[in-house]
Amino acid sequence: MLKRIPVKHLKPGMYIHELCGSWMEHPFWRSAFLLDDPADLHRIVECGIHEVWIDTDKGADVISAEAVDKADRDAEVERELARAATAPAPRPASMKEELARAAQICSRSKEAVVSMFSEVRMGRAIDAEAAMPLVEEISQSVARNPGALISLARLKTADDYTYMHSVAVCALMLALARQLGLDEAQTRQAGLAGLLHDLGKALIPNEILNKPGKLSDEEFEIIKGHPAAGHQLLVEGSGADAVVMDVCLHHHEKVDGSGYPHHLKADQISLFAKMGAVCDVYDAITSNRPYKAGWDPAESIRRMVEWSKGHFDETIFQAFVRSVGIYPVGSLVRLESGRLGVVMEQGSKSLLQPRVRVFYSTRADAHIVPEIVDLARPGCADRIKGTEDPSRWHFRDLERFWQVQT
Repeated sequence: MLKRIPVKHLKPGMYIHELCGSWMEHPFWRSAFLLDDPADLHRIVECGIHEVWIDTDKGADVISAEAVDKADRDAEVERELARAATAPAPRPASMKEELARAAQICSRSKEAVVSMFSEVRMGRAIDAEAAMPLVEEISQSVARNPGALISLARLKTADDYTYMHSVAVCALMLALARQLGLDEAQTRQAGLAGLLHDLGKALIPNEILNKPGKLSDEEFEIIKGHPAAGHQLLVEGSGADAVVMDVCLHHHEKVDGSGYPHHLKADQISLFAKMGAVCDVYDAITSNRPYKAGWDPAESIRRMVEWSKGHFDETIFQAFVRSVGIYPVGSLVRLESGRLGVVMEQGSKSLLQPRVRVFYSTRADAHIVPEIVDLARPGCADRIKGTEDPSRWHFRDLERFWQVQT
């Protein structure tokens, strides 16, 4: 039986069904768990949560004097369900509007994934469904403006890579699912699969995961074991459906059969695993890793085009490019005017006409006063001539040009 109780009545041995309020307001990656650690009770009190739902069929009950009247409880449940059912769809937002919200979501998402991986290392079973509120929050941001959270999640440090990679792939999977026209249930499952696809890496020693140099053959074999290890964790846990398990196990398969762990080919690989493969590779090559700096987003897309026939499903890859852009946010581009600029936001009408902040003149070989150029604006005569390698120009901190949306 579910009961809503004040936090002051909470005690060890109770099974928390839900922490009232957004997951963004508390430090737990899941909202349903047995309260068996006094430290967790202290964290709940400290973070300002006032009420929780407990399940008395799975844990201890409150004393009868503190029990909530059943009629009131049922009425409250119905009101909450009604509010959820009639919640408006996310309103499209500009990059400027969404960046601050996306930054907060990225920060809390990283904390949640760190907590999740820590629980795996401690031998605790994973309840995959408990991560769905996190996926929902990421999904809402992606629906408002996909470029904001996806671009921020790419800006991870080498030490953060394992955790933020999960957040980034979740966001990329959500954007790709919508581009492919999947329904909301399938989109949510794609997002959850992206969030949990690398769960097996929680069992790999950090000295291998974060090794700055080339892996030995033995170390690479250990790394290649993470899909099967993650799949087993999901099997032993609860709440993971066939889609989530399949993406976890098969996101390193390639359509030419050269992937792992089962060397599947073409139609042997599911739609969702093919999606996971594209999203996983894109975030991996655009991110800073212990052993290399990430590639420019547009350069990464170009490289993936070269690999696409052997690595990726063509239809899935083309949809992916439409979801992130030919020139994703953060790409360094050269305009026909000879100016260099960083892509700030995708254009509403064409992938070839994003908004760009120009800041350098190749003709004068000098920095210029930054200016926003909307290539889709009627009368704009400038166009993108090609992409540029930031390292060639010794540019640093290009992110500042798209993160400040003024």
